[in-house]
Amino acid sequence: METSSHTHKELVRAVRTRVPLDAAQLLSREPVERVAAVLRELPAKLAAEIQQHLPDHLCPDGRDQATTELEIPGTVAEMMEPAVGVLDADATVAQAIAYLRGHDNPQQITYLYVTREKRLAGMVVIRDLLLAQPEQTLAGVMLPHPFALTADMAAGDAIKAAVYRHYPVYPVVDAEGGLTGIVRGWKLFERQAVEISAQSGSMVGLDKEERVQTPLWQAFRQRHPWLQINLLTAFLAAFVVGAFEDTISKVVALAAFLPVLAGQSGNNGCQTLAITLRGLTLGDLDGFPMRRLLGKEMLLGALNGFLTGLVAGAAMWWTAARDGNEQAPLLGVVICAAMTGACVLSGLFGVMVPLTLRRFGADPATASSIFLTTGTDIAGMGLMLGLAAAFVL
Repeated sequence: METSSHTHKELVRAVRTRVPLDAAQLLSREPVERVAAVLRELPAKLAAEIQQHLPDHLCPDGRDQATTELEIPGTVAEMMEPAVGVLDADATVAQAIAYLRGHDNPQQITYLYVTREKRLAGMVVIRDLLLAQPEQTLAGVMLPHPFALTADMAAGDAIKAAVYRHYPVYPVVDAEGGLTGIVRGWKLFERQAVEISAQSGSMVGLDKEERVQTPLWQAFRQRHPWLQINLLTAFLAAFVVGAFEDTISKVVALAAFLPVLAGQSGNNGCQTLAITLRGLTLGDLDGFPMRRLLGKEMLLGALNGFLTGLVAGAAMWWTAARDGNEQAPLLGVVICAAMTGACVLSGLFGVMVPLTLRRFGADPATASSIFLTTGTDIAGMGLMLGLAAAFVL
């Protein structure tokens, strides 16, 4: 194996010079005791990032796994172009420079790819080529075993690899390691940008393929079914409000604060939803503990809900007192408590809605906002009216 002859110091040095994902791949060939020893000598942040990419049996401290991700359609083959700058390992530096000078389009060559028997053996950075001696062979200058994509790799997996590496060009190999082409980094990020830009529409039921030039009736067929679903879910929220009709009739001011509560909790949930969908798209949730994410978002909801609840509670107190309601202070407390609880629940929904859709085989971005809004409306309105009915009336 590549690292079998490495001393401990050499292995630590090699790990330090790689991005976390490549460092984890290097360490994956080592026994667990040696991996633990190397990680102890690294900065805590770098060690933690590397551990996120290690196989389970090599992760010294263990971790909770997240297996969800947002699928991005297509494969690497769709973005691949013919490889340029391909030379044999026995070619000299002088020959490589002559090759670059004589190439029809040298500005398109970012790296030289070194092959042995048509298999990718290494990669030469142009800077290293210029600093090397003319008589040296490329085998002595190249970076051996470079990271490579495969033509049948899913676009989403390739994009996640690019997120961690940020290389301008990636070689593409076949099952035998033969160099079949290259993919430019900007193409990967272009595909990712298209997918992310489609999420804002998908969250409210728009088809990802819909554009401004989409014909009227096609757009109608794509959008209308989701509006019917939204209508059905809205009936659930209306049912909750109707169940507390007596409460509202006795404290009319509560009706004025229903949209305030729904708007605040809904916005908080949409913030969490956006972060969750971004994490699914970029692969940030791979290896990230779900309990930690849920705890963070629910705590953020509690803090945001409490602080906005103080303002809303004060407004309710003033409104009820102006109308001569003797329980105005208690109504203010109810609004503050309801706002806090609703925002906590919206944080929970913002994480769980896309993950639940994913679990049942649906696109996590598709109409997430519809289900999120319904959940936050029912929870927030039900909580506020329920507290008012229990403690005020």
